[in-house]
Order: sequence, then structure tokens, then C-alpha cells
Amino acid sequence: MSAREKISSGLVGAGLLVVDKGPGVTSHDVVASCRKLLRTRKVGHAGTLDPMATGVLVLGVERATKMLGLLSLTTKSYTATVRLGRSTTTDDAEGDVLVDVAAQHVSDADIAAAIAALTGDIEQVPASVSAIKVDGQRAHKLSRAGEEFTLNARKVSVTRFDVTARRDVVESESAFVDLDVEVDCTSGTYVRALARDLGAALGVGGHLTVLRRTRVGPFTLEHARTLEELADDPAVSLDIDEAARTAFPHRQIDAAEAESLSQGRWLDPVGIDGVYAAVDPTGHTIALLQEKGKRASSVMVVRPATLRGH
Repeated sequence: MSAREKISSGLVGAGLLVVDKGPGVTSHDVVASCRKLLRTRKVGHAGTLDPMATGVLVLGVERATKMLGLLSLTTKSYTATVRLGRSTTTDDAEGDVLVDVAAQHVSDADIAAAIAALTGDIEQVPASVSAIKVDGQRAHKLSRAGEEFTLNARKVSVTRFDVTARRDVVESESAFVDLDVEVDCTSGTYVRALARDLGAALGVGGHLTVLRRTRVGPFTLEHARTLEELADDPAVSLDIDEAARTAFPHRQIDAAEAESLSQGRWLDPVGIDGVYAAVDPTGHTIALLQEKGKRASSVMVVRPATLRGH
């Protein structure tokens, strides 16, 4: 039986699909393509990527869509290219040019100092074309409609902001500096805003020309496949048991405890913080649990009694 034929409701074909998104397509386009390739409507995403960005996009398939909201995807990693000397309306290369300022005089020491100020726990004003809602409307829709609005600064954490290469570039009589950078940060951090703020701190403006996400939580490019690769082998990257083992701590349970959990009952706590997987003697994840008081209760029953054996 082919991978396509195996996809069905319930646990068959369920798991996480890690896609290496290409440029110029939306995350929703990727979801739509995966629904066609896997022949199921039950595909959802755990956070989006901008159309210009490439890299890791985590999707849930079949029953694993219920797992998406429980995943701890609070840390992300990127490689990017920042162009100093040009400001744009969107803080990236897709926006209209606001102003060009010669940037080749900016020293490596100046860049290092400005980056240091943007590293650690910082207050960041999101990009105007972000998905943040303003009075019920997405900021990017308001921005593209020419509306004026103000976004409040938010606390984010940038644990790594390293320059890996510098190139002095002359284009159409404008002198830019391109910086290849690597960034580790918390969810909610806008790398394009880092590019904007770096350029502003140096007095020359800046925007993002390339953005590639290399990691979301525990999921990296090593887990990821392009849509073209997925078309050749339409199946999840990690089945629901592999996904649980990768994404969560786990607790071994016996057959009686597995039966109890599959019927919606709870177990005694064992002192594990956060959401964790309860794994039976056969290696199957029965439920995702969270401890509160004297109970370790299910936040998701992966294998209810009706689906045991799958």
C-alpha cells in the first residue's frame, strides 16, 4: 500500500510534517499543497513564515493537528542577510524604498556595538507588516492599505545575533553593506525589525534581504523536506509517536495505566513539569499529560480506547 493510500482519519498517517518552505509562497499555500499531496483536509500549521522567508515550517497531520497547540516552540533560529544603507516600508526587500544612505563608512566595531545593544532581553517594536492585530485588523493589512497606526514595543529575547560575513556592495551608485547573520531568539521576535533597528542605530537605515528559518523548537532543517521531495514520498516526517518523543519529555507507563488513560482517566503525578508524553510498553504514546496537584491529567488523549492498536 502506498503512502497516499495509508493516509486516513484517526492515527493512520498521523504525525508532524516538517516542510522546508520555498520563497514566494505563503504558509497557507504550503498547507493547501500538503492537503492535496497527503489527500486529507486535516493539516494545520504551528506558526507561519513570511512569503519571502524560507525554511522550517511545522505542520500537523490527521490526529496530530491536536498536538500543535501543545508544542513548545518558543525558541527559533534563523540565518539572514541585513542590508545597511537602505530603509524600506516593510523592513524587507519586498517593500518600497524610503531612502538610501551611504553605509560603507560604518566600521565593524560600530556594527558589533549596535548588535550588542540588540542582544539579550530587549524591547522591540514589531514590523508594520506583522500579523499583530490592531483594533481587530492585521497590521500588515492596515499597512498595505496606507492606514497609519502605532504598534507597542514588546519584550523579546535575542540569545544570539552573530555576523558571519560582511560585503561592501555598490548598486546604482548607492553604497551598501550586506551582513550575513545568525539569530537565535524567542517566538515573537521579528528579524526584519532587528535589521531595521540595527540600521537605525548606525544612522544609515537597514532592511532584510534574505531570511531562512533553520530551527523551530526541536525541529530543524534535518527533519525538513521541500514540497518537491514530499511529492515523491507523501508521508509525515515524524509519525505521532516519533513526534511525541521529539517534542516532549516522556514517562513510561504500564499496560494497566495505558488502559486507564485511553479511557480518559488520570494517573498519579511523578514530578515532571509541563506537558509530557505517557508511553506504553510497546512504545506507543497513549496521552499527553500535565500534572496539577494530585493528578497527572490528559491534555490530549493520543490513543483513546476506540483507537488502541493503531
